[in-house]
Amino acid sequence: MIDDIKKDAQSRMQKSLEALHQNFNKIRTGRAHSSILDAVTVEYYGSQVPLNQVASINVEDARTLSVVPWEQQMVPKIEKAIMTSDLGLNPASAGNVIRVPMPMLTEETRKGYIKQARQEAEHARVAVRNVRRDANGDLKSLLKEKAITEDEQHQAEEAIQKLTDSIIAEIDKALESKERDLMQV
Repeated sequence: MIDDIKKDAQSRMQKSLEALHQNFNKIRTGRAHSSILDAVTVEYYGSQVPLNQVASINVEDARTLSVVPWEQQMVPKIEKAIMTSDLGLNPASAGNVIRVPMPMLTEETRKGYIKQARQEAEHARVAVRNVRRDANGDLKSLLKEKAITEDEQHQAEEAIQKLTDSIIAEIDKALESKERDLMQV
């Protein structure tokens, strides 16, 4: 039972870390990266679908993405979807290729993105701590039911705390890396 609680806590903490990495990918740096457009959805035959399901997204050079729709009539819809997304990008189409230039980041926007990255990291830390709280609560209920001893509960709580500390250290390392990326000119 204790192993199940530990495994559940570990998988939930890993999911929090993966979600943080996905959120960091949405915060754009000065360089072009195809994952920037992952959050963009396009209307395709009456339903909203991710952009990467209706077009090929490639990095043309360090500051430009190229989006090539699989169907010609999707060009204006994709352009509109990129413009209306909260990414602050201005696509330009040339025939059936949409080029998305990455604007230079000003000092002010860099600081705003760093603030956003720190908020995302804090949300991830809180999620990890909530998982730890849930796991410790499960251990306490097992102790009340006399399914485990106090020593087993104490050892399991220590193991969960070590896991929590290691995941939070990974979150801090990811935040540091993202801040370094954002401050690079």
